[in-house]
Amino acid sequence: MNTLFPIFVKAENLHVLIVGGGYVGLEKLTALLANSPEARVTLVATDIRDEIREMALHYPKLQLVQEPYHEIYLSDKDLVIVGTNDKTVNRQVQADCKRQRILVNVADTPDLCDFYLSSVVKKGDLKIAISTNGKSPTFAKRFREVLEDILPDSLQETLDNLTAIRNQLKGDFVQKMEKLNEITKVLR
Repeated sequence: MNTLFPIFVKAENLHVLIVGGGYVGLEKLTALLANSPEARVTLVATDIRDEIREMALHYPKLQLVQEPYHEIYLSDKDLVIVGTNDKTVNRQVQADCKRQRILVNVADTPDLCDFYLSSVVKKGDLKIAISTNGKSPTFAKRFREVLEDILPDSLQETLDNLTAIRNQLKGDFVQKMEKLNEITKVLR
């Protein structure tokens, strides 16, 4: 049973640390910035891929630190994502985060994670997060591709229209919800 609590975080209000500058670090950084381009991110790694360095040119809030991980890098961080190929470092970061009560995700190690990164479908303002409870990121990715194909690009227009209708409705919350439910019945 999946007991995870899904939330959408305003990453631009957080300071995120990514530990790892290889392929996994690049993957996590790309996902974060694709969804939250204004996120403040510090990436720490002994080796940093050229693609990450290129990203830093386009994202002024991305700071690269080419040094080994040290607990000092957790200072003032709100969220940590770990993606190194060194299991000892991964476990050390997780233990340091736990001690400091900072939520951490250790790539491909569900037992060390406080949260999982979801596969995300975006159509304008609509964002759907998909989780397999850490069981199969590949399935989540494939399901995302299916949803991207079947959801029309015109969804943003529908959302804009519903927002305009909602803003014009009179009455209390219950009355507004009843009217919106009536209007959106056709979406079933």
